[in-house]
Amino acid sequence: MSDNQESLFAAELGEPAVGSAAPGSVPLAERLRPQRLCEVIGQQHLLAPGRALRAALEQGRVHSMILWGPPGVGKTTLARLLAQAVDATFIVLSAVLAGVKDIREAVEVAQRQARRGGRTIVFVDEVHRFNKAQQDAFLPHVESGLFTFIGATTENPAFEVNSALLSRATVHVLEPLAEADLERLLQRAQEALQAPPLQAAARAQLVAHADGDARRLLNAYESLVELAEPAATVLDEALLERALGSLLRRYDKGGDAFYDSISALHKSVRGSDPDAALYWLARMLDGGADPRYVVRRVLRMASEDIGLADPRALRLALDAAEVYERLGSPEGELAIAEAVVYLAVAPKSNAVYTAWQAVREAVQADGTRPVPPHLRNAPTKLARRLGHGEGYRYAHDEEGGYAAGERYLPEGVPLRRFYEPAARGLELRIGERLRELRALDETVGRRR
Repeated sequence: MSDNQESLFAAELGEPAVGSAAPGSVPLAERLRPQRLCEVIGQQHLLAPGRALRAALEQGRVHSMILWGPPGVGKTTLARLLAQAVDATFIVLSAVLAGVKDIREAVEVAQRQARRGGRTIVFVDEVHRFNKAQQDAFLPHVESGLFTFIGATTENPAFEVNSALLSRATVHVLEPLAEADLERLLQRAQEALQAPPLQAAARAQLVAHADGDARRLLNAYESLVELAEPAATVLDEALLERALGSLLRRYDKGGDAFYDSISALHKSVRGSDPDAALYWLARMLDGGADPRYVVRRVLRMASEDIGLADPRALRLALDAAEVYERLGSPEGELAIAEAVVYLAVAPKSNAVYTAWQAVREAVQADGTRPVPPHLRNAPTKLARRLGHGEGYRYAHDEEGGYAAGERYLPEGVPLRRFYEPAARGLELRIGERLRELRALDETVGRRR
C-alpha cells in the first residue's frame, strides 16, 4: 500500500498518517496552523461576520468550492476548518502526485462513509495541475452529493479548471496577508519559540521578504531563530542576512525604493525610452515585485499615457496580463516585457485622461441637472405624452450620419471642450474629424 493510500485511510479513521513527523520536528508553520476559526489571520473579506465562508463554517453548510489565491494564505487551513465544521472525513489529494487511481480510492472511502451516514470532503491541492480526465472524474460524484469537492489553486481557475467542474463550484478568492497580519503572525511565532525580540528593521525586512505568504514568513523566522546564538538578546538585520542571504528583497516592497522603481518604469514608458523601461522592469522583477502588480501598472500606462493615440496599446497590455495568468513566471514575464516595449515606442496622448479628470471635476462642482426632454427615454405612452424624446433627431437619418447643431448637454451647462485630441498617432485623425463636425455645427448657426 502506497504512502498516499495510507494517508487516505488515515484521514478516514482520523489517525496520523504513516510517515508523520515526530512532534519535535514538525515545522513551525504546521505547528501554528489554526485549529479554530478565531485563530485564522487575514481573509476577513471571507471570514468576517456575515461573509460567505464564515456563514458556511457557522452553519455547517459546506458547498463545493475553488479556493484561489497565492501560496501561504490559508487555502488548506480553511478547507480543514470547513471539514471540522461539518464533522466530515477530510481526504487530501495532491494534484502533483495523485492520479485517477487515487481519485477512485477517495471515492471508495466516501462511499463507505456515506453508508455509515457520514460526510466526506475531498480536498485537491494545486487542482490546476490535474488534466481534463482527472478533473472530469470528480463530476458525477460532486453532482450526486457523494462528497464535497474543495480545490486549491494559485492559478486563475477560469483558465485552469474545466468549465464543467467550475460551474459546480463557487470560486473564493484569497488575498495575500497584509503587513499587519504578518506582524501578528510573527508575534505568535515568537511566543511559540520563546525567541528573543526582533529588531524593528529586521522585522520590517522579514515582513517584506514574506510578501504576503504566511508559510514563507514562518519558515524564514524559524531559520533565523535556529541560527541565533543561545545567549542572543535580539535578532537583528545582520543575523537575518546570514539566515536568508540572497533570498531577501533587494528593496522593501512597501517602501520608497519600491515606489521609486515603479515610478521610473512608468516615466521611462511615458518618455518613449524602451531600453530604460526594460531595465526598470527587470529591476523590479529581479527584486521580487509581483508581476501582477507590474502588469496592472502597465494597463494604467496604456490608458493614461497612450490613450487613443494608439488604442491597440491597451489591448496588448490586457493580452500581456492574460498571458501571465496562463504561464506564470518566468515565461509569462516576456509578454509583460513586450507590452512595455510597445507602450514605450507608441505615440503618446493623455487627452482622454485629462478630459476625464476635467469632466469629473465639473460634474462634482455642478448641481444635478435634469436630462433634456428630447434625450429622455420614452418606452411608454405616458412618457411620450409627457414629451419624452420629442424633437430628438436620429443621427443615422441625417446627412453624413450627423445631426449638425444638436445639443446633448443639459440646459445651463456651459459649452466647453473637455476632450482635445493630441496631434499624434490616431488622434491626428480624430482631431480632423472633430473639426469637420464642429464646422458643420457652425453652418447651422449654433455650436453644440
